[in-house]
Amino acid sequence: MSTTDEKPFDLLVRRMTWEADDVLSVELVSPDGKPLPDWTPGAHIDLHTGDLVRQYSLCGDPADTAHYRIAVLKSPESRGGSSFVHDELRPGATVTVRGPRNHFALVDADAYVFVAGGIGVTPLLTQAREAGARGRPWQLWYAGRTRSTMAFGEELTALAAHGGTVELHPKDEHGRMDLRRVLGGLPEGAHVYCCGPQALMDGIAEVCAELGAADRLHVERFAGVVVPSPEGGESSFEVECSRSGQTVTVGPDESIVDVLDDAGIYVDASCREGVCGTCETGVLGGVPDHRDTLLSPAEQEAGDVMMICVSRCASKRLVLDI
Repeated sequence: MSTTDEKPFDLLVRRMTWEADDVLSVELVSPDGKPLPDWTPGAHIDLHTGDLVRQYSLCGDPADTAHYRIAVLKSPESRGGSSFVHDELRPGATVTVRGPRNHFALVDADAYVFVAGGIGVTPLLTQAREAGARGRPWQLWYAGRTRSTMAFGEELTALAAHGGTVELHPKDEHGRMDLRRVLGGLPEGAHVYCCGPQALMDGIAEVCAELGAADRLHVERFAGVVVPSPEGGESSFEVECSRSGQTVTVGPDESIVDVLDDAGIYVDASCREGVCGTCETGVLGGVPDHRDTLLSPAEQEAGDVMMICVSRCASKRLVLDI
């Protein structure tokens, strides 16, 4: 289903709270007091941070339609998003958001194992709460540099009193987390959810593959992965826009969304790395060459949607629902 018809809207920053060293939570409300759009655990919103758009997981209570809560780590590698939140955003300000959307939804399972690294705990916090509400056993393993850098530790510990277990693993106290120990007792039918640095997700994927549980692993990435070009390099292809009637040619070093924009056909695109889902577009003809990290193998094989910020074409021509 295409998300290109979602409209941005403004929210008011009601409160900002230090949750850990360099981690600020931001509470957002409707300026007119109206209920906010519904969301489910694992969902994120697009937040306009000055001239940029960044994605942040919702980590509040989905039953609370009056507030959204996100948490933002101030990163030294920030390209502008986290520095905007930490240095410029303040309570009383109005920000533009889009969504929520969820490409990291909690599937129905017999049990759950959640593995968080740093700020990656944000979507897993709400998922653990939901697992408990479903009456399913769950474990949450949370790795961080030090206890002072690990947000929501007390909240998670309190949550564990209602049907789950939480293990905090500060690296300065325990060293690197042993992922084979984490998944060594993986219950039959349990699904694994992981969010955090790339090295953590790669490690979890490796262990899940060893255990024959690769099909039960779900990850949420902060950045896209590099997909190698086909042998012989990229090729040009045509994109027909069914609604506008225009046809454009996408060159070897161009993205579909940029070429469309140059032609006056605007499609929202936030991350431009294939991780947020903002530019998801319906495919009416042709064979997409998927380069995103969101669509499952089954969704990619179906070929009825694609992320046009990074994905390309495996045929000579695409027909898009634009």
